[in-house]
Amino acid sequence: MNSNGLENYYVIRGQKKLRFGYTTGSCAAAASRGAIEMLLGQKKITGVKLMTPKGIPLFLQLEDIQMNENVVTCAVRKDGGDDPDTTNGILIYAKVEKTKEPGIFLDGGEGVGRVTKPGLSQKIGEAAINPVPREMILEQAEEAVLFYHYKDGLKITIFVPEGEKIGQKTFNPRLGIVGGISILGTTGIVEPMSEKALIESIRVEMRQHHAQGENYLLVTPGNYGAEYLKEHAALPFERNMKCSNYVGETIDMAVDMGVKGILFVAHIGKFVKVAAGIMNTHSHSADGRMEVLASNAIRAGASLPCAKEILSCSTTDEALNVLEQYGYLEKTMEEIMKKIQFYLNHRSYEQILLGAVVFSNTHGYLGQTEDAAKLIQKIIEQP
Repeated sequence: MNSNGLENYYVIRGQKKLRFGYTTGSCAAAASRGAIEMLLGQKKITGVKLMTPKGIPLFLQLEDIQMNENVVTCAVRKDGGDDPDTTNGILIYAKVEKTKEPGIFLDGGEGVGRVTKPGLSQKIGEAAINPVPREMILEQAEEAVLFYHYKDGLKITIFVPEGEKIGQKTFNPRLGIVGGISILGTTGIVEPMSEKALIESIRVEMRQHHAQGENYLLVTPGNYGAEYLKEHAALPFERNMKCSNYVGETIDMAVDMGVKGILFVAHIGKFVKVAAGIMNTHSHSADGRMEVLASNAIRAGASLPCAKEILSCSTTDEALNVLEQYGYLEKTMEEIMKKIQFYLNHRSYEQILLGAVVFSNTHGYLGQTEDAAKLIQKIIEQP
């Protein structure tokens, strides 16, 4: 493997070293720089240096080089390090052409998505090349133009042959970006298992929903919630957005953005934790599912043997069976809904309307919080 400058950059998680990578934005900027240098210098090169916005310099190899007097195309292979990513290993291409019209024109080609809905950084119809990668590409182009004292214009087209297929596996279809992937990255560097990146993707999706006039949002933590919503609820499934484990951050973002309310539709396995004020529902952050169920069962009037059986359960469905056998399922769920409502309101300091509908895969609908009905009505009524 060729040295790319990231050999000494890593994080340690679970006693493992996870290496850094670089973004599609860095790939596009490096490919653009390489193509321009070959076009203006008429000499083949095999790699380029790139300073990332994070301050880490990269040396990236150029692949699939095709050049003539007026057009050069080359690619940089995406390496996301040890961060799981659908774009890892694909080639990001830049095609650079000389033009008579002065200036540098940047666009996306095959496999780079096009924006079809408002609320994103790009206008409708523009290529999904985010602001920082766009700035990186143009900065590299301007440096090369100055170095070669080039006076005419350049057209840069970023394209990704595998982009359309891969784009279907990303957030893009939900965001109204069609035809491919987005060229992304705010630092130029991919940090493994980055929570920041996931939270930022939630923010982008929320901003778009809000820009389309949705003041009351329909949010599901994961696939279970989305499937339940699709099959059982009389709510507009196509408007749901996912928040993963980041319940607290989702509320914070909504308050900051001016959203008026959120209805969470969630599986008990995740959302029972919110009844204890746990706002990141990932098991690595906190568990306590059985403890929350057991304490609320006691609050509902269940016996100590019932609570002890719950504490020995491995899954929430198993615990719900225990509650059903003792005749305390409904009353316990009522207590849990009260607690969920309390902690949702506490997180937002009651600045927006919040509520939840909670279900189980085996038991179905389990309950809803006090403000859920009001939110359901608001979501149905909004245009």
